[in-house]
Amino acid sequence: MRSANPFRRFARTVLLAAAFAVLFTPALVGPGRVASAAQVQGADGYRITAMHLAGILKAARAVISDSQDIINDHTMGDKGITGEVVLQAAKMSFSMAEGEYLKPFDMANLDTSTRPGKLIQALLDSIVEVVDGVQERINRKNVGFKGFLPSVFTAEVAERFKVKVGRLAEIRLTAPVDYVRNRAHMPDKWEHEVIEGQLRSPEHPMGEHVSEFGLLNGRPAYRMISPEYYEPSCLACHGEPKGKRDITGGKKEGGKLGELGGAISVVIFQ
Repeated sequence: MRSANPFRRFARTVLLAAAFAVLFTPALVGPGRVASAAQVQGADGYRITAMHLAGILKAARAVISDSQDIINDHTMGDKGITGEVVLQAAKMSFSMAEGEYLKPFDMANLDTSTRPGKLIQALLDSIVEVVDGVQERINRKNVGFKGFLPSVFTAEVAERFKVKVGRLAEIRLTAPVDYVRNRAHMPDKWEHEVIEGQLRSPEHPMGEHVSEFGLLNGRPAYRMISPEYYEPSCLACHGEPKGKRDITGGKKEGGKLGELGGAISVVIFQ
């Protein structure tokens, strides 16, 4: 089944390319048209900004997910998976992904005086800081499983992002209730209704996000939820047989390739 996550197709290839790029180029900007300030104004601006935030985080998650065999290789020391390498790989796959909403910002020259620029830069910085913060752990020899899972990466990035942007926005990982392992990822009422009523519906177009303007904790906000589907690298922990313990000690969910396994939820407050 073809993945609805366009970033997954590039993750392993661009990780190596990004490592090379970090050594020989000061900045990397993807091809294609660049989102201008005019494109991120008004109601459509919330959508474009939210899709960029979700897309960049998905791309980085794909790199971490597809690098698990390297991260957990007990024979290797320095694996070269630094924050900058992961970020460049995420930028590359993000810039190559399909879809009009993925026309990239010039991420080498973000205007952080604007809300979109500030939010995107905060996410980019959070990705680098989280990966750089686990270098000692992932580069430790004679230790197999390192515990630096995509879900752990995402949660730590979300926390750093929240600290950086304060009350401007939030981003986090959530999932169907029956697939939630960490209660911090439990969907709220709106997320739950979207997941069960739309994203899990056979009629819902695969990969299509759901969004609306509404209230969150009494504050007007734009909310968007972008689905994620089980990929081959996910099934080692989340696949079959259901109930069997995986490498983390958790019980496998019995998930199937291409099945909805989670979602990235973005909130941008007005």
